[in-house]
Amino acid sequence: MAQFVKLQASGLEKLREMDERLVSYNVEMTEVTGGTFWKAYTDAQVDGTEEFPVISDWQNMGNLQQWYDPIDTKNPRLIKLAKELGTAWVRVSGTWANKTYYDFDGHCNGKVPEGFQNLLTKDQWLSLLDFVKAIDGKLLVSIANCPGIHAADEPMPFEQADLLFRTSKEYGVPISAAEFTNEPNLIALSGLPQGYTAADHARDNDLFGAWLKENYPECLFVGPCTVGDINLFGALEGAGGGMAAGYEIVTTEALLGEYKSKLDVFSYHYYNGVSERGAAMGGHWPYEAALTEQYLEVAGNCARQYIARRDKYVPGGQMWVTESGDAGCGGNTWASTYVDVPRTLNELGDFSTVTDGVIFHNTLASSDYGFLKHGTFEPRPNYFAVLLWNRLMGPAVYTSGEPIREGAHVYAHSRKDGKDGYVYLVINNSAETTTVELPKQADAYILTGNGKMRSRTMLLNGKELLLGENDELPELTSVSVSGTVELAAGSCAFFVL
Repeated sequence: MAQFVKLQASGLEKLREMDERLVSYNVEMTEVTGGTFWKAYTDAQVDGTEEFPVISDWQNMGNLQQWYDPIDTKNPRLIKLAKELGTAWVRVSGTWANKTYYDFDGHCNGKVPEGFQNLLTKDQWLSLLDFVKAIDGKLLVSIANCPGIHAADEPMPFEQADLLFRTSKEYGVPISAAEFTNEPNLIALSGLPQGYTAADHARDNDLFGAWLKENYPECLFVGPCTVGDINLFGALEGAGGGMAAGYEIVTTEALLGEYKSKLDVFSYHYYNGVSERGAAMGGHWPYEAALTEQYLEVAGNCARQYIARRDKYVPGGQMWVTESGDAGCGGNTWASTYVDVPRTLNELGDFSTVTDGVIFHNTLASSDYGFLKHGTFEPRPNYFAVLLWNRLMGPAVYTSGEPIREGAHVYAHSRKDGKDGYVYLVINNSAETTTVELPKQADAYILTGNGKMRSRTMLLNGKELLLGENDELPELTSVSVSGTVELAAGSCAFFVL
């Protein structure tokens, strides 16, 4: 059914102010050190003309991943495009981080010590710190927690962690926030010490919080960094097993135990499902569902479910989604195309109506869900979408005056330029045209796929968004509109009033 939306020039109820680093991102530890990550899809799979082969043995990651050399965090294009997004939190973590040895004096000579999976050199880490400094960012990490650090029945020691923290602080780019362990509730999959239990994590998490407070009191203590311990995939049929099908998913309550060391920020991971790579574990949405209400409501439902736990453990505090993406296991075949833009923008809009906080997109520049293509750092449609969000949407969040419904996901913020008025985001996730009535003349930024939804490039007011010579960004210019505007099926639009 075609929808009619009426925007207002005044009188909206203010909900909250959002963190200026709402749009943040991950640079996975495996990118910094070099390591295994998700295999890229073929061009035909991205286009939707070739089916991704069904992999029944999803636990055999050799079928799903490949080796990648370390990312070039000094690459001028990478730095330029990241700087254009503005200041952000940069999270260096992931399952790889749970098993990384910090060899900052080179004594290992490239040989990984027993009980670890990989090495981080000092040059690699300083290069990452240079990147964080270049984009005026802040750094969030998780530390190694694996058999090479300690046995399950031994309290966690922090000599390796101190090396990472001390080196960063002495270099002038301190670690500003830390999670203890990445996704500790997936104990069987996270590389933790043999026999590690929820009680062991509760003990060590408290020790880590106390260690932080004593040695790096300026660093935020963030956690518990869980995934899948709620109804993660909403109404998706057959999603009950979630991302850890066949494994126990430990609850937040068990992981934190008596909770002696208080968190500063509550964190969790959200993926809108599982990609084709891991479909055998359950939780995969078909492409045909990518614009449905059931699909788009997952991010907001996750945030609303976690609010009670945030209020229990960090009353009044922020909530951070420290990994976020369209699908676990590296993104769906369509993650790098325009069709994921409505989900991405809807996540930002819906989350902002729920709580103040930060969303760390996974990733900046790796795998199919990256804002930038791995290796070449070419910007994908989602990059330009969040770039427009950061340039237009101010920190104040308002009720939009419109109920969320198919064809009319409407969100309202203050103007980023500080002038009086509102910026509306209108997402038409239906197969019909949505009519928007404007209260006065407005500047419109209308986003569509380039001839199709599953397009690798995006149009802004009918103009393709591509890098120019010397990596110059295209002009992100508006068109002046008044009266009513017809939004095509699948389009997204910012209206500056």
